[in-house]
Amino acid sequence: MTPPEAGSPADSDGPASRLRRLLPSNREGKSADESGSGADLGSTDQEQPKDSAGKVLKETVLLLGFAIVLALVVKTFFIQSFYIPSESMEPGLVVNDRILVQKPSYWNGEPQRGDVIVFDDPGGWLSGLQNPQPTSLLTRGLSKIGLYPTGGHLVKRVIGVEGDVIVCCDKDGWLTVNGQPVDERGYIADQNPKNKPNKKICAGPMVASCNWTAGPVPKDSLFVMGDNRSNSADSSVHICRKRTDCAPTEGYVPIDLVVGKVFALAWPPGRMTLIGRADAFEDVPEPSPQTSD
Repeated sequence: MTPPEAGSPADSDGPASRLRRLLPSNREGKSADESGSGADLGSTDQEQPKDSAGKVLKETVLLLGFAIVLALVVKTFFIQSFYIPSESMEPGLVVNDRILVQKPSYWNGEPQRGDVIVFDDPGGWLSGLQNPQPTSLLTRGLSKIGLYPTGGHLVKRVIGVEGDVIVCCDKDGWLTVNGQPVDERGYIADQNPKNKPNKKICAGPMVASCNWTAGPVPKDSLFVMGDNRSNSADSSVHICRKRTDCAPTEGYVPIDLVVGKVFALAWPPGRMTLIGRADAFEDVPEPSPQTSD
């Protein structure tokens, strides 16, 4: 049998020819697949940064929300910051000092003599100048969650607790609590100015007298004074004294108005220090039944 000539139908329909016809189609399909695959990968690369940015935003919002909730919990139950609005607690605390107040101490107990406390205004103790409030929207918001010191409160030292009788003053010029003189030279402002060296010391002169008595302190109440005795409108000023047109509880601070105990001076940094209970009251006896309500 004579072999077919080149270009004859038998040659064009042979196995090699059929294979050649198929190869271009396969390459085109592969190229399409590759180009399609490349397009899909390119689209994923473009979407990935968008997904990452959204994830970061969600995490930031969640963390911010958690921080706000945590700050509210801390402020409500544990620690709150305040600033000093007046000169009444000098020399230890001066105007615009930032202090930290802790609340757990009084969960299962009550304020003790010598504690420095923060409390809500019992009524009419604060003047307008002593009660500034945050002015900007940011500071108002931060104050609500405890991240900015707030005003509207008073800072004083506990001098007498329920049943105590406070007398100003003994022959040396010191307050007595239940008959025990209390030497407060460790923290009160100098009561004997250098320009009046012969002036008698008086640890309670705000009422222009060194001869007054307060108490017995009513139930669930406190008698408080500022450390700057000549510039502190405290219990010694607000009690009834000789007036008859006031309630017997006037001038005393109800315990349920106490926010907490001052434990630290936090600002300015150069004066940062811990604040504890004054030991000047250690020898004060408990009130006798005759002097207690």
